[in-house]
Amino acid sequence: MESNHAEHEQNDIFAGFSAAFKSFASDAIHVGQEPEQWTSMAVVPLISLSTTFKQTAPGKHAGFEYSRSGNPTRNCLEKAVAALDGAKYCLALASGLAATVTITHMLKAGDGIVCMDDVYGGTNRYFQRVASELGLDVTLADLRNPEKLKAALKSNTKLVWMETPTNPTMKVVDIKTCSDLVHDYNKDIIVVVDNTFMSAYFQRPLSFGADICMYSATKYMNGHSDVVMGLVSTNRDDLYERLKFLQNALGCVPSPFDCYLCNRGLKTLHLRMERHFQNAMAVAKFLEADPRVERVIFPGLPSHPQHELMKRQCTGCSGMITFYIKGQLEHATTFLSNLKVFAMAESLGGYESLAEHPAIMTHASVPEKERRVLGISDTMIRLSVGLEDVADIIEDLKQALTAACSPKM
Repeated sequence: MESNHAEHEQNDIFAGFSAAFKSFASDAIHVGQEPEQWTSMAVVPLISLSTTFKQTAPGKHAGFEYSRSGNPTRNCLEKAVAALDGAKYCLALASGLAATVTITHMLKAGDGIVCMDDVYGGTNRYFQRVASELGLDVTLADLRNPEKLKAALKSNTKLVWMETPTNPTMKVVDIKTCSDLVHDYNKDIIVVVDNTFMSAYFQRPLSFGADICMYSATKYMNGHSDVVMGLVSTNRDDLYERLKFLQNALGCVPSPFDCYLCNRGLKTLHLRMERHFQNAMAVAKFLEADPRVERVIFPGLPSHPQHELMKRQCTGCSGMITFYIKGQLEHATTFLSNLKVFAMAESLGGYESLAEHPAIMTHASVPEKERRVLGISDTMIRLSVGLEDVADIIEDLKQALTAACSPKM
């Protein structure tokens, strides 16, 4: 890592955060994209749509035999993402949940999973309503607290799963502390970090001792809301071989065209993430100062309880903000219905600003009792702050708050 945030000299939002990763933009643009790999010397990687590849003799091929097992366009993407994650290997899957399923398939009935209690609703649903019914022992715990993590570990624990920051309450987990604790308990337990909210630009979980870094690449890594995909990175040869086998055996692979689009998205990841952070910081400060807002949860603000950890662990913050509007459910729904720049929609991490109601939308599958404990209430709103002009973003929030609440609330 090196201090190469040259653009940030006029913007102090990066002050105190870890230094930027060395040559990140250069790696995103060039690794896996070498023109010499194509006879045409194409500068932009080709889209290989062929499902099968000619063999010179039975069992003798030029590196590819069937597109589910391996594809030239997918290879370009996987090499680039591995470089950005500081990893030896990366595998692309059909979706973020396909990545979760593929990782979980390394376990067998009776094995245990310890999962952060506050995670993406689809992850919670898969672990509690699918994996548990297939014989896996799933335990939820607040992994911010090392003692709670230690108490949750069992003799059958094979996998520890965390998000940081979490979705949607933006809790920050100390990756190194958790990884060290888990591996001290049992070096064979696999530690997985869902890095979707941060992208490879702002956080590298593998450098803190995690065994696997995974993404819903649908979000920031692709960044254009036009691809559904998952990514899994690791430095461990044994995990890569097992996951590579499962990628082929389960068949959860993305299309070559989607790989091309995601690969293209990586080329501007560093630029997009910095703008997301800049816009989100301005929005968070605006919301925190507005009397119609009960509370703002944004790790980039000093008011966030894990703000100092965030600065040590990350090189910046993404555009994800959660806040509580004052009032009741009707105030939240009126606010969301009156947004004009923001689209009320699920997902996140695209160039456009999105807003949603977690209790009704993305986390409706989480049992109501668990939602109450986590603080996913009727007045919680999650924002994915996009790349529009920040003045327009803030003006949109201001007018929607006015429509929903009286200024004196």
